[in-house]
Amino acid sequence: MEDYSKKTAEYLLQIKAIKLQPSNPFTWASGWKSPIYCDNRKTLSFPEVRSYIRDAFAGLVRTLYPEAEMIAGVATGAIAHGALAADKMGLPFIYVRSGAKEHGLGNQIEGYFEKGQKVVVVEDLISTGGSSLSAVRALKEAGCEVLGMVAIFTYEFKKASDEFRAENCTLNTLCNYSVLVDTALSIGYIGDSEVETLKKWRIDPASWGKTE
Repeated sequence: MEDYSKKTAEYLLQIKAIKLQPSNPFTWASGWKSPIYCDNRKTLSFPEVRSYIRDAFAGLVRTLYPEAEMIAGVATGAIAHGALAADKMGLPFIYVRSGAKEHGLGNQIEGYFEKGQKVVVVEDLISTGGSSLSAVRALKEAGCEVLGMVAIFTYEFKKASDEFRAENCTLNTLCNYSVLVDTALSIGYIGDSEVETLKKWRIDPASWGKTE
């Protein structure tokens, strides 16, 4: 299977979809202090990167899940990427909201699907895994057979790994935190002195800002 990780990391750093600032941390919505910020929505603004991700997703799904009958994107960040990948593969596409609409038909899953269809879920970013797996559960409850999930990037938090294992859902990503840090060092984006800080953060992100 082709390894997309290094090229994906280079693209994400190049277009500033991912920023690394160990000495000037970001504050996430959760309140966590973080030396990294990821906004994969930016990939859609760069045709070369957008096409690469589309083709990489299609390659992953064809290799890992040749029996896939449908692609499902997780709203909102992965709707476009999922639709692009589905179009590339000639497969139907649906997307999953964070919750059911409070008006109209009250749908949580948008688009046409049938019970028993084999679905691969597309996500843009995996942090703790909560919202991503909520979409997986919604699809299962609706009668779909979820084969697995593919995503652009994961922070590789242990909590996410544990949650995916508990849900019995396989996760494959185009890039991960470890490869990103190694790639950033190799291209001179960061220096050796910053690598240790970045590695320590991933081990215990919730308390990192309190002790640094």
